[in-house]
Amino acid sequence: MNAPPRPWLDATMPVPDRVAALLAAMTLEEKVAQVHQVANPAPDDVGGFGTCIVASGEHAGNVRDAGTQARSVNALQRRAVEGTRLGIPLIVARDVIHGHRTVFPIPLGQAASFDADLVRECARVAAREATADGVRWTFAPMLDVAQDPRWGRIAESWGEDAWLAAHLGAAAVEGFQGGPDGGRLDQPDAMAACAKHYVGYGLAQGGRDYAEVDVGPHVLQNRHLRPFRAVVDAGVATVMSAFHTIDTVPMTGHTALLGDHLKGDLGFAGPVVSDWDAVGELRQHGVAADLADAARLALGAGIDIDMVSEAFATHLVDLVRAGVVPEAQLDDAVRRVLALKFRLGLFEDPWTPEDRAASVQLTDAHRALARRAAASAVVLLRNDGTLPLRPGLRRIHVTGPFATARAELFGTWTLDGRAEDAGTIADAVRERYTAPGTEVTVDDHRFGDETLVRAREADLVVACVGEHPLRSGEANSVTSLDLPAGQVEALEALARVSRRLVVVVLTGRPLALERLAHLGSAVVLAFHPGIEGGHGIADVLSGDVPPSGRLPSSLPWTTGQVPLHHDQLPTGRPLDPDGDVGRYRDHRDTPAYPFGFGLGYADVAYGEVQLSRPVLAPGDVVELSVQVTNAGAEHAALETVQLYARAHRAAVSRPVSELVGVRRVALAPGETRRVAFELDRTTLSRRDARGDLRLEPGLFTLQVGPHAGAGPTITLEVTAAP
Repeated sequence: MNAPPRPWLDATMPVPDRVAALLAAMTLEEKVAQVHQVANPAPDDVGGFGTCIVASGEHAGNVRDAGTQARSVNALQRRAVEGTRLGIPLIVARDVIHGHRTVFPIPLGQAASFDADLVRECARVAAREATADGVRWTFAPMLDVAQDPRWGRIAESWGEDAWLAAHLGAAAVEGFQGGPDGGRLDQPDAMAACAKHYVGYGLAQGGRDYAEVDVGPHVLQNRHLRPFRAVVDAGVATVMSAFHTIDTVPMTGHTALLGDHLKGDLGFAGPVVSDWDAVGELRQHGVAADLADAARLALGAGIDIDMVSEAFATHLVDLVRAGVVPEAQLDDAVRRVLALKFRLGLFEDPWTPEDRAASVQLTDAHRALARRAAASAVVLLRNDGTLPLRPGLRRIHVTGPFATARAELFGTWTLDGRAEDAGTIADAVRERYTAPGTEVTVDDHRFGDETLVRAREADLVVACVGEHPLRSGEANSVTSLDLPAGQVEALEALARVSRRLVVVVLTGRPLALERLAHLGSAVVLAFHPGIEGGHGIADVLSGDVPPSGRLPSSLPWTTGQVPLHHDQLPTGRPLDPDGDVGRYRDHRDTPAYPFGFGLGYADVAYGEVQLSRPVLAPGDVVELSVQVTNAGAEHAALETVQLYARAHRAAVSRPVSELVGVRRVALAPGETRRVAFELDRTTLSRRDARGDLRLEPGLFTLQVGPHAGAGPTITLEVTAAP
């Protein structure tokens, strides 16, 4: 093998110079290899690809596989570094979505915390654990703003609000990549993040995965592009294009949005990877004649890495030699891939210590974080005073299909969690209530008649119901948001015999819980909470941790109301929620529980809102403040104070409710604290159809409260620039 001199190995050279030196030494075939991604390669396969994904298949989210190990990854790297002409290392990728061996709540559950610091910590731990197995690239975070809960992939999202998705998405990027401003990817425990799915995938019609999307430029700019703009600003290393068409153009071939907007207007400098086989699927979309044509379209639009379709590997060499594809297009893609490899430090150290995983994964500290995150994913929807569970209960009966569940607590996209590492909800309740004279009995409701006997004997019943993870995630959409068949009927039977019934609903999506509206003493919603879900739920039920989860998506009364989100546009004939006119003849129009909703064990009172000045002039910063009081005498509160804005007038219609700020504040019983937000012109601006920020003069109503549509208000005047 004739190996040339390798000046690019000089770590003192700037990365662009190292990339240029390496690119100049590459043959056309070697360039094409760098933009080809394969799945699950054997060590002998190395040489014809630059990155690989370890995955069980196109629907890997709910299918376990053998995973990765440092030993096997090192074997791949050894073949790439020592067995090829230029010795270019590989990037090994895997879907590390919400944890690795330590499984955290699904992203929708983490979003219920409204806590960017918590999200950052969870991603940091996931990166530490996954890199110990040789994984240096994750296909997360998912930034799709999801407003139709029928869509299974809402579980991977941060919910219905663009502001929340932008802030939590940026925090996840910082966690995965080891810090702000792009992180320190050359750290051995940092991994490249991937912002997906660019763009608008959460609008798939009817909640049907992969379906078409129709959206206008204002909504696209302000809702669906906003999180991507935020993570590009945060230095995200890679971006993944989406499967769907947008206004009839497949995203994998969308030059205007990929090349012109993402790489041009937003200035994204990293590689763009297609989703699984999406380049090949341009044929099914009807825009590519064959696989060679698909390769031409995708590379020309801005795709830099072809995930598994082999379109690039099979056809790009011939297309470049024939002059159909300019070599400059290929070179740009290769530069982006090589730059990422240099940033990851792979040319200096491509190896993973084979003993590292044992000391890094599933540590006590990681479990403690997972427990805290699990409690934050719990939303208290209704409570008549039964919760928190008080001392002195003689018998607690825990029942339902999730009472003894382990892996089912993980949720979708948990490829490396192990059921034996998780405790059950029943075990956690037993562990918590060990006082003499208290008995915790358990069954999984396989035999309903036995359950009813035990429920009648108990002082309190905790019924754990909900969705299996196989009902959420990719390619797992539903037409009904009701609980799975038979569960409501079982709860109704329990309610007839129980003294007090607490319903715990575990789910991967917002559900329609109308039939639970008056059933039992309390209803708790927990988005699939991960490996410490049992303890996290028990912590909240017992009151050891105050309920702090807030809904990242509105809960409808019935499936027929969706999509139903807080930031809808006003209509020319607005409804009075208490009036006698409605849009539906058979149901109310408002959600069962609005965005941001969540109860605590103490009542929190909001005082009068104050502004440091009533006018926001160009260059000014106005402080908005409110006094927040824990009005209870017994329980602490962890309040999520939310700030919403509404423009009185604008050139285009603006939403009736725009989230513009969040503060989380801990309150001891009786404590009052002042909570403040700083407002500048950017806070209240919107983007026009071209993506430019605009703020028109006029009045804004600002509302501070516990959820969308609640709390005191104040008016702020925005003046025009001179």
